[in-house]
Amino acid sequence: MSTHVFPWQRMAAGANLLSPSGDLGVTIFEEITTLAAKHDAINLGQGFPDTDGPHIFKNIAASGVAGDLNQYAPGAGILPLRKAISDHQRRFYDLDVDYNDEIVVTTGATEAIAAAILAFVQPGDEVITFEPFYDSYGATIGLAGGVHKTIALSAPSFQPDIEDLRATFTDRTRMVVLNNPHNPTGATFDKKVLAEIVALATKHDCLILSDEVYEHLTYGVTHIPIASLPGAWERTITVSSAGKTFSFTGWKVGWATGPAELIAAVRTVKQFLSYSSGTAFQPAVAEALGSDKSFFDNFARDLGERCEILAGGLEAAGMTVYRPRGTYFIVADVAPLGFDNALDLARQMPESIGVAGIPLSVFCQPDGAERTRTLMRFAFCKKPTLLMEASTRLSLLSAKLGG
Repeated sequence: MSTHVFPWQRMAAGANLLSPSGDLGVTIFEEITTLAAKHDAINLGQGFPDTDGPHIFKNIAASGVAGDLNQYAPGAGILPLRKAISDHQRRFYDLDVDYNDEIVVTTGATEAIAAAILAFVQPGDEVITFEPFYDSYGATIGLAGGVHKTIALSAPSFQPDIEDLRATFTDRTRMVVLNNPHNPTGATFDKKVLAEIVALATKHDCLILSDEVYEHLTYGVTHIPIASLPGAWERTITVSSAGKTFSFTGWKVGWATGPAELIAAVRTVKQFLSYSSGTAFQPAVAEALGSDKSFFDNFARDLGERCEILAGGLEAAGMTVYRPRGTYFIVADVAPLGFDNALDLARQMPESIGVAGIPLSVFCQPDGAERTRTLMRFAFCKKPTLLMEASTRLSLLSAKLGG
């Protein structure tokens, strides 16, 4: 058999889906979700809500399907949605984004990220992410033939070390991928860190790709788009979506904003991936983005309360809990219970106690996997009653598995 490495293999390797022998595996999300379904476990592994977003927006989408919004949308997205995105950026962040040529609507944030990386990363270019990293980053960097470099985020704050930042950037760095608020740790990056990233990107003349899908899901802190900092706009592509903010993850409506020349490149790649999608959903998302600020505040407040339910349950079970400042996720250390491998534990939990979580090690390269060996991520974007039941089951963990 040929020893040639195909692009799909680079992609799979980048997402930690290839074994050392080259065998293809499934994502940890698929594996744990399958186990959760098999054992009727509460699935706190995957980050999707168990309730839909507001009916008013669902009704707009339904009307579009029942009407005449069933053909291709414009490749850049419908004009009302691009205007709504522009208005949103101005209203919340005082960013002036031209809806004509500085916005492109995508099939979820994942497509925007992939299109941006594929547009600008050539084989051998260095791309920096923060570790643990969302798996699609590594996958697309691998597909593009980029060299993936990481900067560690460690408990309890999950903030990058400034000296590590400075040492990782080089003149071969083509792009730094920022996820803020950060999945899977739940961290939000301090303004000092964001300013340093801008300074380093400027020094080394590289691009910033900022994934901000959890921008409205922060707890006790205010989201700061890196594009709003001095010197950042001209080199930054900002990505967000409707999925997390409005609890419509299946709609797959995302967008990228930035300088016209960068967005033109992203749009060029994107048009040969999906061209367009979600025609009936786009007017609903436009309406949702125009919601009063209280809607966004109340949604975040409600999620923060759900986070506290699960945090209390994890602490009562004996774990060390790192409360998030954003996202759907909370990280806990299982080492105090006597477990030294969260990956092994995650594979046992659905059957033993009926709860599923995701080990942080799967979001890391080998060195990072060892550093996060005992950490596990749980999603709290679920009904309070379900989180309380999960907390009860988690209290049985030590007794059932005897860590």
